[in-house]
Amino acid sequence: MPDNSGQKRSYLVEFQAIGNAVKVSALDPATLLEVSILGPTTATETELSRLAVQKLENMLQKRADQPDGRGGIKA
Repeated sequence: MPDNSGQKRSYLVEFQAIGNAVKVSALDPATLLEVSILGPTTATETELSRLAVQKLENMLQKRADQPDGRGGIKA
């Protein structure tokens, strides 16, 4: 997903084996938004990271589409 400058954003992706599943967490360092997915151990890291990043980008888009209803000072 491109950022405001048109450059592609980078994300941090972490894999954690849990029994016969893998938990994949993806973090956007700019917003500190983190999402997780669970996948089978038979899936490749490429497939799992693609799905986690896709979920993260969907959440970032959803946040961008919704107005911030919180009060206070916004920078």
